[in-house]
Amino acid sequence: MVHRSVKSPANDAHGTAPDAPSAIRLAAVGMCLVGVCYGLARFAYGLFVPAFREDFDLGPTATGAVASGSYVAYCLAVVAATVLTPRLGARRVAVAAGTVATAGTALVALAPTSAVLGAGVLLAGASTGVASPPLAHAVARTVRAARRDRTQAVVNAGTGLGVAVAGPVALVAQDSWRAAWAVFALLAAATTLWAARVVPPARDDGASAPSLVPRPLLPVGAGRLLLGAAVMGLASAAVWTFGLDLLVTEGGTGTETARLAWVLLGALGVLGAAAGDLEARLGPARAWTTTTVALAGATAVLALAPGTPAITHPAAAVFGGSYIAMSGLLLLGGTRVYPDEPSAGVGIAFLVLALGQAAGSLALGALASGAGLRTAVLVAAGVGLLGALAPPRTS
Repeated sequence: MVHRSVKSPANDAHGTAPDAPSAIRLAAVGMCLVGVCYGLARFAYGLFVPAFREDFDLGPTATGAVASGSYVAYCLAVVAATVLTPRLGARRVAVAAGTVATAGTALVALAPTSAVLGAGVLLAGASTGVASPPLAHAVARTVRAARRDRTQAVVNAGTGLGVAVAGPVALVAQDSWRAAWAVFALLAAATTLWAARVVPPARDDGASAPSLVPRPLLPVGAGRLLLGAAVMGLASAAVWTFGLDLLVTEGGTGTETARLAWVLLGALGVLGAAAGDLEARLGPARAWTTTTVALAGATAVLALAPGTPAITHPAAAVFGGSYIAMSGLLLLGGTRVYPDEPSAGVGIAFLVLALGQAAGSLALGALASGAGLRTAVLVAAGVGLLGALAPPRTS
């Protein structure tokens, strides 16, 4: 494939740069779609681990295996979405993401056995892989350059919004976790219909559509981008998969109180929408180091003082904000390292992030079974500190 020059959205044959209201609508629906796919369909699993463990007799190894399977499903889905987005268009693939999220969350709500529960979690997790490439592609192809990075970061911050919604739903549902997941399915369905109306087609024509594999596969900056993604995937898996269970089982925190920590995690995660502004103010390397050190520190605090809400709840909030900001920096890095194929750049970066999370969930679950959950989470925090040494190339 001969490299294309980056097309200006204003001259894109498949759409013109939208006016400000249209860009805001795209950012809003993108944020909500990411919210239902990541915050509800994928990361809400950790919020309900205590209930799943009781109803389905799941131990730490099984809990980690289910979460790992969700990340593996994500990896397969992100490859498919990365390849299909330029050909089918952003709208169709985005709608597919919402449809998969709806089906996965509905299956969890109806699960009669642990096997069906696992299948639902895997399907729900796959939706996240489908969501990111088309949204990144739509923004890159249709939003003016001056607003593009901020719009990408706002869409990415939908994870925090979804987690912030999942927490109150879980608090209201109490032990009725099936009702909570039924609500998640309804929210996913509504967001899917909205995406079908708002997300632009943003399809590359046959002459300009990229090859199945971007060329070069690893351009300048890709190595550091993917190393950072892998390490932070390993580090973040502990809190996403075992965080709430840590507070309940190791810290003796009541389930409702522990879920309040999840609400704070999501609410502060929305601040990750400022990832682009943080990078502009601090510079790429300092922004990455700041966010990853904050994530590692928050993870360590949760492991060291799981029974003290005055400490754990602020730590959860810091984790949420730093994780979303970190993933936003990865997203921006992906679109810049692969400027001609932004969906491929985001897809590859998030693929490696999810592979790290899959490996982390499985390894930390096994470690927790032998050495204890607090030890496993502390190990993850140490891995996170290593991630600070590998800032991705974002310019």
